[in-house]
Amino acid sequence: MIEISKENKEEIVSKLKSHFLQELDYDIGQFDAEFLLEFFIKEIGPYFYNQALTDVHGLLEQKMESMMETLYDLEKPITNKK
Repeated sequence: MIEISKENKEEIVSKLKSHFLQELDYDIGQFDAEFLLEFFIKEIGPYFYNQALTDVHGLLEQKMESMMETLYDLEKPITNKK
């Protein structure tokens, strides 16, 4: 399961409570907000985590290609002397 620091959990729970109150006019309460967050972490979090890995993989591929091009540009020509 994805781990979230205590401070971040508190902030996310606060945002969930605020969102429910502002958007749905419903006071969700601390326990329910924490329960909902745990559901998101367990059931939905892996989708975001996997997408982040896919994004990083693509970025790393681009950087590696760029680095390889730079390396080829640094090559010195070899002349044959006879």
